[in-house]
Amino acid sequence: MIERWIEEIKVQCPPSELGMIVVHNGIVRATNRKGEPVAGMELSYDRVELEKLLTHFRAREGIVAVKAWINEGVLPVGADIMKVCLAGRFRTDVLPALEELVGLIKTKIVREKEITNVGR
Repeated sequence: MIERWIEEIKVQCPPSELGMIVVHNGIVRATNRKGEPVAGMELSYDRVELEKLLTHFRAREGIVAVKAWINEGVLPVGADIMKVCLAGRFRTDVLPALEELVGLIKTKIVREKEITNVGR
């Protein structure tokens, strides 16, 4: 998926506006933020709100492409949660936008529930 996205972006975006492509691949950790073990997570997301958010980021100055995929269902440790790809002119445009986009997806779009029955 990521390789395909990168190739599509290189073909579809104007070379004068494309200087950097960054990727985020979030995965299910074996521990939560408190360091407690987890067996996985149950994840869902709002597709309509995700598309609105991606459209908003695509319109940003210096950004030429934004793609995202979010996994859904019961996810074991090590499974992909989401993949996000963002491209633009300069590092100063792209890196802050990626960090903000991933943060908004995590806080506004995705609904997560830890599965904590480790070892039971």
